[in-house]
Amino acid sequence: MEWRRMDVGVLLLFLVHLATALEVPLDLPQPPTITYQSPKDYIVDPRENIIIHCEAKGKPHPSFSWTRNGTHFDVENDPNVDMKPQSGTLVVDISRERVEHYEGVYQCTARNKHGTAVSHNIVVRQSIAISILRALLEGSPLWSKEKIKPIVVQEGVSLVLPCRPPAGLPPPIIFWMDNNFQKLPQSKRVSQSLNGDLYFSNVRREDTRNDYICYARFPHTQTIQQKQPITVRVLNLDEINDTMAAFYNDTDLFSEAPVDDRRPTFLIPSGSSSSKMVLRGDKLEMECIAEGLPTPHISWTKISGDLPSKRTSFLNYNKTLHIEDVSASDEGDYRCTAKNQFGSVHHTIHVMVKAAPYWIDVPPRNLVLAPGESGRLSCLASGTPKPTITWAMNGISIENSPKDLSRKVEDDIIIFTDVQPGSSAVYQCNISNEYGYVLSNAFVNVLSEPPRVLTPPNKVYQIIKNHQALLDCSSFGSPMPKITWFKDSRSSILQEDPYILHDNGTLEIRVAQAQHNGKYTCVATNSLGIYENHVYLEVKEPTRILKQPEYKEVQRGRSVVFECTVKHDPSLIPTMTWLKDDGELPDDERLIVDSDSLTITDVTEDDAGVYTCIMNTTLDHDSATAKLTVVERPDPPTDLELTDQKKRSVQLTWTPGDEHNSPVQKFLIQYEDSLHHRGHWHNLTEVPGTKTTAHLKLSPHVHYTFRVLALNAVGFSNPSRPSRMYKTEPAAPDENPTGVQGFGTEHNNLVISWKPLTNLQSNGPGLHYRVMWRQKKVESEWNTVTVSNNSKFVVSGTPTFVPYEIKVRAVNDHGAGPDPAIAHGYSGEDLPVAAPENVHAVVRNSTLVEVFWDPVPAHLIRGNIKGYKVSYWRKHHYKHNPDHMEQDILVFSGNHTQGMLPGLHPFSLYLFNVRVYNGKGEGPRSVTQQFKTPEGVPGSPTSLIVTNSNLDSLTLEWSPPHDHNGHITGYTLKYQPVNNSNELGPVEELALAANETSVTLPNLKYSIRYKFYLNAKTGAGAGAAISQEAVIIREEASPFGNISSMIGEDWALISWEYWGPEKNFSAQYRLNDSESEEDWNTEFVNGSQNITLKGLKGGLCYRVRLVALGHHDQEFHHSKELLVTLPAVASRQVDIATQGWFIGLMCAIALLILILLIICFIQRNKGGKYPVKEKEDAHTDPEFQPMKDDDCTFVEYSDNEDHKPLKGSRSPSNGTVKRDDSDDSLVDYGEGGDGQFNEDGSFIGQYSGKSASRDTAEGHESSEAPSPIKAMNSLNSFV
Repeated sequence: MEWRRMDVGVLLLFLVHLATALEVPLDLPQPPTITYQSPKDYIVDPRENIIIHCEAKGKPHPSFSWTRNGTHFDVENDPNVDMKPQSGTLVVDISRERVEHYEGVYQCTARNKHGTAVSHNIVVRQSIAISILRALLEGSPLWSKEKIKPIVVQEGVSLVLPCRPPAGLPPPIIFWMDNNFQKLPQSKRVSQSLNGDLYFSNVRREDTRNDYICYARFPHTQTIQQKQPITVRVLNLDEINDTMAAFYNDTDLFSEAPVDDRRPTFLIPSGSSSSKMVLRGDKLEMECIAEGLPTPHISWTKISGDLPSKRTSFLNYNKTLHIEDVSASDEGDYRCTAKNQFGSVHHTIHVMVKAAPYWIDVPPRNLVLAPGESGRLSCLASGTPKPTITWAMNGISIENSPKDLSRKVEDDIIIFTDVQPGSSAVYQCNISNEYGYVLSNAFVNVLSEPPRVLTPPNKVYQIIKNHQALLDCSSFGSPMPKITWFKDSRSSILQEDPYILHDNGTLEIRVAQAQHNGKYTCVATNSLGIYENHVYLEVKEPTRILKQPEYKEVQRGRSVVFECTVKHDPSLIPTMTWLKDDGELPDDERLIVDSDSLTITDVTEDDAGVYTCIMNTTLDHDSATAKLTVVERPDPPTDLELTDQKKRSVQLTWTPGDEHNSPVQKFLIQYEDSLHHRGHWHNLTEVPGTKTTAHLKLSPHVHYTFRVLALNAVGFSNPSRPSRMYKTEPAAPDENPTGVQGFGTEHNNLVISWKPLTNLQSNGPGLHYRVMWRQKKVESEWNTVTVSNNSKFVVSGTPTFVPYEIKVRAVNDHGAGPDPAIAHGYSGEDLPVAAPENVHAVVRNSTLVEVFWDPVPAHLIRGNIKGYKVSYWRKHHYKHNPDHMEQDILVFSGNHTQGMLPGLHPFSLYLFNVRVYNGKGEGPRSVTQQFKTPEGVPGSPTSLIVTNSNLDSLTLEWSPPHDHNGHITGYTLKYQPVNNSNELGPVEELALAANETSVTLPNLKYSIRYKFYLNAKTGAGAGAAISQEAVIIREEASPFGNISSMIGEDWALISWEYWGPEKNFSAQYRLNDSESEEDWNTEFVNGSQNITLKGLKGGLCYRVRLVALGHHDQEFHHSKELLVTLPAVASRQVDIATQGWFIGLMCAIALLILILLIICFIQRNKGGKYPVKEKEDAHTDPEFQPMKDDDCTFVEYSDNEDHKPLKGSRSPSNGTVKRDDSDDSLVDYGEGGDGQFNEDGSFIGQYSGKSASRDTAEGHESSEAPSPIKAMNSLNSFV
């Protein structure tokens, strides 16, 4: 609704835009213009100062004066009245004078040297409500305080309770309430009339009360007054007679006769017709209130036409007809009808519409003329009755004004011709009749002024695409300027579609589009000059909601997301607003607003409602709404009560819990049997969600406790609180076991089984079963046995597969169940002892045979017959596979005597036999029989290839069919040409002998493509055909052209053009020195005429050819071969030191050397002391003490420098081994490369440091063995 009002506002703005009266800039001379004045009927509050408004403009600024009641009002000499500076507004201080002193008719006059303007008459009155309030303050009652006698009426009669409130200005609002300030209920029977009285069409006993109170609220002062309460007693005739004496002296008795049903009569209005007058533009209210029993229904019609549907409403239970904004068309006769089942009554109201004067178009407009110009003032108005028109100039009747030859008055028009400077004046037009008047000022201003544009320069208009664009060019000049518009380059005047130029200079584009963007220039021109102004139009994309929020139904406690995805013009700044129920979102952190969504977490029931997403920009908006319904599992039912208690039934009632916005679909009633199954609840029954009562059927010997669960769309409620316990007495069983059956597990037994009764079905303690059986068709007595705590009984020693009758009866301590029904069963089965006889076959065709047999007698089957099995196998083909013996079995369920064997091989010999089977197994096979299948059509030839294809002939070679299915009598060859559009030509047919496997076709001149079909024939007919396509090789221009190549290190890009119809190609390539056709490599191309061949080897030469492919990739055309040579690739220098294999090799060598060193030192230690050893003993490292040799224990070790390297260590600082140092690492440990190994592996030769640099780094003691060697000596003591 809010946005609809905005749209209406835009339309009104457009209309005002085009109809604005001429505005003269205030810097130019002009007569006065009244800009603001108080309303004609001005009701004032006597508690506040009186302010009578009168504002005007003009050049020079006008002066103001007032009249009151037709005479001059001397404002300066009244100490209580002030006039605001530069204004005509009066401020009356009533603190020293009563407001009545200033009541009257006021008129304001504004004048300057160019003319005089006057206001309409302003009637100042104080509110009557204020007088009422003052009377209240002074203690004067408004309603009479007389005691209102109680009203006693007979039930069924009509009644009117009068209100008669005091008068007010404006009139008070009437309503009826009780002592608790609650409005009295109204209905079609009881309603309030327009004058405030309360009408009863008929009274009822419930209308009796002592607090019918009429209240009057005065809007101007917001005060409320009440009438004395009215007591009404409604009695029937007997009660009236009983209480007559008590109320006789102090009671108004309305009726004594019995009241019967009756036809309607009108309480108001009276009579059959009436009339009503209403003024145009006011609201028309007519009412008809009728009495009758039963209560009548009121309806309305217009006799002289139709009711105005858009302005008509029916109020007060159809008793009031309300028509808004009355017009002359509403005049006529209206009929109200009151009707009930006993009759109807009518009343006709004649409505007359009068009209105070009103403007037909617009009031007279100001007129600006240049010297010598002509013009007119129009005062077009109407009214009923027809109003009179009077003109005045500068507040003086025009008849008494100075004569002016340039002015001529013609009724409601004044015509001006050849005006001259000094003719400026203000003219007043007054139109009046008996119902009112309208007064308007309009000046004539004679000026000479060059044009000017009043619209601000360089104004930017931003319009939404497809909307209306209005570009202003408000101008002024005298004579009136002519307006023209140009766009951008000013190549032409904008005066044709889609542009519309209005009289006020506005340029309209009805449907703005993107191409209308740009710079617009309006030019104003008159005889005194020219003026330009530039404006700019920007057309923006509309704001649209692409994905609207959708209806959501969510469970309480969960989250919900409303999406609102919007598209808008990127240059406009959007603002997303979310509303809930047309109001602001609650201030709650659970509501998370994102750029395109609203998320509500932990939803509660208060979150339910209608959510609206509104996307606003500075130019437009879009909105969408969605409803959120919060649902939850229903609350559990309460107040479980057991009633109507009987031996086998009880009635359960309950009160439903809250449904939480999801209707209850059903109630589930459960019970607990605390006697047999305490703590376990079982489903008993379900009832629809509209019911709150269930009649429950019960079983004997059960201790029942009931509970109820409610189910809605969300799920089941929690169970209700359990009902009180209800115990039923034990009784004999009501039913016997079900599922009774008899069957055998052996050939000489009968197993009787049944489904046992439940505790609920047992009806009492001591449940057991009486099992009875006897052979069927044999006169014998029932065998009986009692079974407890079991659900089957086995009878032994029975004949094989004999029918039995079986009964199982339930019995407890209180008696036996009803007589059980007889069930039927059989004792155990055994294998059949006979085979089917008279087995034979009838051949139906080459692949189908029908087999027949005689059924096996039932007593020889010895069980339930399941069916027959036919075993058959192909002994041999007449020419192929003579020893082939695959066997197939077909099963024919039931007691069949025949069956079909489908899918046989033609021209074959088959053997078969038949056997019967039952539930125990299969019987013996019948005598094996045989049958032969006749010839059939052969299979398709195994292969068909095309060889020796040349210019006009080719050779076809084929292999015979794999399945001859008879004697091959010959072959049929069909072939037809195929054109470039894959259309087939005429068919040629050729018969070939059975012993042929090839044929040469000469003179193939019609096409370069042929399709061939070849099939074989036997005596049974022709078999399926094999097909092949072939291409005749002809010397003709190749359709390939412009074949080119681009090469890289290991690839070649081949491009070509092709003029044939084929769309698919392949590129074939092989090495240049290869001669075999099998060496061609193929790459397929679809829909393109270039391909990149990858994986080629540099420095090699390749032969490439292109092939056009047809249907089924048939090769149609080959291009000439292209030689492609790839450049040789220069060998790359590889740094061997960075190769992984080299690093791994070096690591392996280093490890091997380390192992050899360890072995060397171990052997040396075993072989005694060598010079090196002596040096080690002489220069023992103080930081390293070896183990004692005698007890293999370590001496005390002190590690004072944990991070100090071992003396003699020679590891490179960077942790790597240089390549030239690794060639012979053993030499590094000797002097001059003289180190040798002894026979036992010990190292011979004195070890010392290798270089002086080592001495420098380690000190002068570095000539001793390095610490790893000492460590090895220590390790040796453990060996």
